[in-house]
Amino acid sequence: MKALLLSFAILGAALMAALAASADTMPKIGSEKLCKARSAGEKMMHLAELETVADCVREENEAKQTLGALWDATDRAIRNRCKADAVALGTLSYLDLLTCIQTANDLKSPLPAKKPAGNPSPGK
Repeated sequence: MKALLLSFAILGAALMAALAASADTMPKIGSEKLCKARSAGEKMMHLAELETVADCVREENEAKQTLGALWDATDRAIRNRCKADAVALGTLSYLDLLTCIQTANDLKSPLPAKKPAGNPSPGK
């Protein structure tokens, strides 16, 4: 029980640090602490470990690099919404922020409609 409470305290501290950052700067998330807290939570709940701490940290660092390239080009409203959603759900991570921003950008710029196959152009 103490380990679970410690895990939540670590996650809470990471979330509060991210909240303190302005929307203009990408949040600083302690990937190793986050991944260790997730792993500890899984162990406390007697769940199978979904991924190793090392794999989690590697994925978070890759997401951080990709997110860094997108952050300034993303509308402030989208950045704010993604950060607020992640904090409200208690899931703030680089991977979650990246997924949210990519999804929002995809929805903002839908693909052009394709012409149905086999439908000849008029006049041909």
